[in-house]
Amino acid sequence: MEVLTSVLSLIAGLGVLMIGMKMLSEGLERSAGKGMRKLFGKISNNRFAGVGVGAVATVLVNSSAATTVMVIGFVNAGLMTLFQATSIIMGANIGTTLTGVIIALSGFDINAYMIVLVFIGVVIGMVTKNATVKRIGSAISGLGLMFVGLSVMSDALNSPDISKSLTSVFIKVDFPLVLILTGIVFTALFQSSTAMTAILVTMTGARIIPMSSALFVILGTNIGTCVTAIIASFGASTNAKRTAVIHLLFNAIGTVIFTTFIWIFKDGVVWLFGKMSNSPQMQVALFHVFFNILTTGLLLPFITPLTKLASGIVREKRGSDDEAPHMYYIDDRFLNTPPIAVAQVKREVDHMAEMAKTNLKRAMVAVLTLNVSERENVERDEQRINFINKGVSKYLIKLSSQSLTRADEKFVGSLHHVVGDIERIADHAENFMEDAQNMKENDCAFTSDALDELEDMYDKVMAMFDEAMYIFENNAVSRLNGFSEREQEIDMTKRLLGNNHIARLNAGGCTVESGTYFYSIISALERIADHLTNIAFSIKSPSGSQREAMEKIAEEQKRRSRERKKSGTSLLAQSEPQNHEQEPAEAEGEAASLLAGEQTPTAESEGE
Repeated sequence: MEVLTSVLSLIAGLGVLMIGMKMLSEGLERSAGKGMRKLFGKISNNRFAGVGVGAVATVLVNSSAATTVMVIGFVNAGLMTLFQATSIIMGANIGTTLTGVIIALSGFDINAYMIVLVFIGVVIGMVTKNATVKRIGSAISGLGLMFVGLSVMSDALNSPDISKSLTSVFIKVDFPLVLILTGIVFTALFQSSTAMTAILVTMTGARIIPMSSALFVILGTNIGTCVTAIIASFGASTNAKRTAVIHLLFNAIGTVIFTTFIWIFKDGVVWLFGKMSNSPQMQVALFHVFFNILTTGLLLPFITPLTKLASGIVREKRGSDDEAPHMYYIDDRFLNTPPIAVAQVKREVDHMAEMAKTNLKRAMVAVLTLNVSERENVERDEQRINFINKGVSKYLIKLSSQSLTRADEKFVGSLHHVVGDIERIADHAENFMEDAQNMKENDCAFTSDALDELEDMYDKVMAMFDEAMYIFENNAVSRLNGFSEREQEIDMTKRLLGNNHIARLNAGGCTVESGTYFYSIISALERIADHLTNIAFSIKSPSGSQREAMEKIAEEQKRRSRERKKSGTSLLAQSEPQNHEQEPAEAEGEAASLLAGEQTPTAESEGE
């Protein structure tokens, strides 16, 4: 019964440890969300910078496997080269050693102090209203829970029966290759080298496994952690699979080199680490650090040969169809790191909008010149846009179930409407191309005045397109007022052009048939302007409602004004975040005028 209780306590302690690790990583990850996005936005071909990015990213997500899976996602999306991925993976292996060092602190009798962090983190979360501080509190609680788990595991291993049984096992199983295999198997089962390192550190502290054996188990954990990346590469592109192979090669080569050296000079290595620290736990953690730093130092100059070797192992697929519709920036592998997933889905939406804009240009050129040579390209990209629309919508549902910050939750919610608006704009482009084709076949043409008017209205809509995407991409709230004026101008232009069309028709200047196409096109351009207005105002209203957005802006301006008056801070000394260029009173006044005289721009029913 005592043995059973100890085994259950060991399992429970491991569970608490892993929950603590998850809380720590989520707290750090959500607190450093913007930093993570900027970090991966600075990826270059500098191998040292890549190592730094990999190390920092792994510290933030608390898992080298998670970083590697994320890198595989970038490579699979074509956003990162094998060279860049290799240096980041090397850095990830260094970054993951920090958690091992933290765990090894349990060997200095500080568990009682570290456990208090659970309570401190909870108190921070209860007393503060600041979301960032709450997340930091959660991370602190997670760190404390890790030491709670380590304490429970240590107590379980101190059971005489358990300790004696495990000690006898490791005395008999002291062959290096068997120990390495043990590390590989258990790390693969846990899918976390940190969890296996924690177990090993605890067992070393309890004198169950000698340092001479622990060295080889640690080497095995570095290979075992590659299993997660290999699984993640299933179904991915050729280069993504090569990335997983590079991760395996890096750890395997390092393990072979270290195994050979330690096998020969085992006593000397144990003596050396014994001199570095009196704590067996810290000795194991330091060896893990040395292994990854030295392996990175040895292989960093040979990144190019590594990538060539991986390319030779994983051959290029033949007959791959790059023209088939596919996602360009998002990948399910990013879902494990929500801040990166949010950044990538934004890039996917930006790219979708750019494709819609290109199609609109092609189609309008066809309308103005009756040259329909681009029709196949418009139809091809229309299929791609429809594919991306469905893919992004499904991805947003998955992303909504992840641990997101409040700002990201709102942003993800607004994207459902944004992708719908972009898809409808692309539909209009396809309709324009059909109109051009029908006009050409029926020998129908616009007058020179009608062409000039269409081109003028089209230019105004395209200027709105650029402005809407700028506002969306940069969260430029201060430019919404000006954008609303542009939308009103398009409405007026449509009415003016409609009147001009009737005048030409009455004067016999154009045919009824050409007039039908003319009115259809200016109506569609006005609807496109409505969709663009929805996209621009989505930064303040998930549904793209202009009224709701302006109400929120007015409320925020009032709140800021009250806060500044309370603090005694001069209004002139304050600046609006996110490039808000207007003074609060001015912005509030404009918001009020918009609310008083305008309706929410909503796309008309289009029967698409």
